[in-house]
Amino acid sequence: MRYRFLGRSGLRVSELSLGTGNFGTGWGHGAHAPEAKAMYDAYREVGGNFIDTASNYQSGEAEKYLANIIAADRDDVVLATKYTMGSSASSGLQLTGNSRKSMVQSLEQSLRRLGTDRVDVLWAHVADESTSIEEILRAFDDLTRAGKILYAGLSSFPAWRVATGATLAQQRGWSPLVAIQVEYSLVERSADRELMPMAEAFGLGVLGFSPLGGGLLTGKYRRGGTGRAQSSISQFLHKEDEPAKVKILDAVESVARDLDTTAERVAIKWSMSKGVIPIIGPRSINQLTSNLAAGDLDIPKRQLDWLDEVSAPRLGYPHGMWPEHEKVKKNRLFQP
Repeated sequence: MRYRFLGRSGLRVSELSLGTGNFGTGWGHGAHAPEAKAMYDAYREVGGNFIDTASNYQSGEAEKYLANIIAADRDDVVLATKYTMGSSASSGLQLTGNSRKSMVQSLEQSLRRLGTDRVDVLWAHVADESTSIEEILRAFDDLTRAGKILYAGLSSFPAWRVATGATLAQQRGWSPLVAIQVEYSLVERSADRELMPMAEAFGLGVLGFSPLGGGLLTGKYRRGGTGRAQSSISQFLHKEDEPAKVKILDAVESVARDLDTTAERVAIKWSMSKGVIPIIGPRSINQLTSNLAAGDLDIPKRQLDWLDEVSAPRLGYPHGMWPEHEKVKKNRLFQP
């Protein structure tokens, strides 16, 4: 396992993050405690150190599982959790949304479930479209100064709000944002329009969730597999329901055949090639082992370029105002 700094921070994290959305069975699918422990141990054995969870994963079970799983080496892992959605459908009004109150109460509950006195990274899970970014960033700063969290980030926020928050933190001397989380895969590249260039400009790390498109890029649904397609979160999964996705999966499977590997490894490695830290979310030790093998896969540049081309999103206005050759000339005008 290789490591990188998370954005401009000095925090060193592994190039693959272990997502724990399948730690537990509260959503009607997932892994029981022994299997979850086996996956964690296998991840740690190859050097993985970046654990991603959330207050609502498996209705709180994921955090409870992790309390026992990571206890022996808590200081050696980077533990990240999220707030915003409560822990279950019955969470009250004050445990949902991005407000300071929700943040503090959710974090306190997460700390109890996790059996720790701090989390290394706290994410706002998704924008609630109401709470000001100033309130969120100031609350992050207070929790950082209190030692309850060490770093903060935003997940599934629009680029303009992230940029505003990063600027406010810098101007007011608050603890900076260090990273964003976005859905990112060969079948979901909307982040290329604004979020990815924004993150590069502000020096933010990027974690990509659902690097396999909810399982679509493994090719298993083509072979009659079901998995999460029949679970309570099936509405969030990608389906091979349009020509563009068929073309992408065809290309992924073709590259996999050429390299004598699996489609899932090709898809994960492609994400890594874009500077993203993929969050892998296995449900079994076999899935984890296969996912981890993506780190050692070498995809030739010509095939990476092909995957880029076949999956390229339409960026829309104002992208494309300058043709590539004109961009080069324009940039030269401003060079000293």
